[in-house]
Amino acid sequence: LMVEKVLDTDVICRVVYGGELGERKGVTIPGVRTALPFLSEEGEADLNFGLENGIDFIAASFVNCQEDILQIRRIVEKHNALVYIIAKIENQEGVANLDEIIRVADGIMVARGDLGVEIPTEEVPLVQKVIIDKCNRVGKPVIIATQMLESMMHSPRPTRAEASDVANAIFDGADAIMLSGETAAGLYPLEVVETMARIAGRTEEVLPYPELLARRAFQGNVSVTDAISYSTCAAAEDLGISTIITATQSGSTARMVSKYRPRADIVAATPLEQVARLLNLVWGGTPPLVRVTKGTDQMIEQAVNSVLQAGMVKAGEMVVITAGVPAGVAGTTNLLKVHVVAEVLLRGIGIGLGAVSGRVRLVRDHLKVTDFEPGDIMVASETNLDYMDLFQIAGAVLVEEGGLTSHSAIVGLNLNIPVVVGVEDALEKLEEGSLVTVDTARGQIYKGLTKVL
Repeated sequence: LMVEKVLDTDVICRVVYGGELGERKGVTIPGVRTALPFLSEEGEADLNFGLENGIDFIAASFVNCQEDILQIRRIVEKHNALVYIIAKIENQEGVANLDEIIRVADGIMVARGDLGVEIPTEEVPLVQKVIIDKCNRVGKPVIIATQMLESMMHSPRPTRAEASDVANAIFDGADAIMLSGETAAGLYPLEVVETMARIAGRTEEVLPYPELLARRAFQGNVSVTDAISYSTCAAAEDLGISTIITATQSGSTARMVSKYRPRADIVAATPLEQVARLLNLVWGGTPPLVRVTKGTDQMIEQAVNSVLQAGMVKAGEMVVITAGVPAGVAGTTNLLKVHVVAEVLLRGIGIGLGAVSGRVRLVRDHLKVTDFEPGDIMVASETNLDYMDLFQIAGAVLVEEGGLTSHSAIVGLNLNIPVVVGVEDALEKLEEGSLVTVDTARGQIYKGLTKVL
């Protein structure tokens, strides 16, 4: 429509491009801010209803400035609710005030339907990229929405252009991609979700993770949380570790790690169910629930146990753990730990560096040993010259006798054989033929085959 004149409460328009209108259609006036309140009485009533019934997210339409978000936040705070407020950027004023909106919102949605009416069509992809970049820089989730797979409202397959649109949103750095009409009113709601998931999964397989990490390193002011989160992702990438565990109560740690887009899965262990639901929006995150604990060590232990029981990691794998000390205080991410998810059977003093896995052979009398194979782990009370043949082929040697001047320690040093001395009750506690991993750097013996660097 083209506006011809305005008469008090009436607007006289000329039809430029005609068509059939359905029910309850809105009116958009590009480039003009109306005097209507941002939050109507009906909208506030709906908001209160949702908060009283435990909603997790509020998607606020046509956000123009930070005051619009603060208006909603005041209502949320009255309910003492833990809710993410997502600002939908749908007009030119919202784009112009993007920086201040990002500062006070919990996330941003690029609502391309109305945005494409309010600003020139050719500007939409450029604005989308700018919004994604700004959100990525501060670690706030950004959602790309509207007409992602529009053709699947009527067709079981998307167009090639739509598939590229979804993939490029992920390449640009979107945390979430959203379907609307495709599932709400389309003929193939299940198929469209499956299609989008396949496109997203395939795209994430080929993301240039080292390049993304380098590109996002320390942009702007650097906090302790930024430094630890970046280092966590860098350690996982450099060591080839596939899982990052964040012990978090507020979700802050997981969001900051996600900011750096690690190749590793982010397991955001939290004792709060609502935080777990909120973290589903964060890129790369899987939020298992853990029991409430009083300290960081207990929380880390709970987190490791929960992911182990859930099958997210296997015994013997290495993970990178990050958390905040003291536990439960948002924004205090200051701990990084490379951890072996394995049961420590015994400890002693290690001779040499590295780790060896092998079959336990209990040697109480060297004259009675049979079938000792190269690479087996020799376990003895003490050793002497009579054990040298076994030393030569053993993968590692564990002895109960302590001291760095003991025979076993001296042989280990001279022949560069992994040895752990002072392993108390090794002959009693280790089982003949069982598989163990000997970590001489830490002086620890792990159960089973364990990856140790």
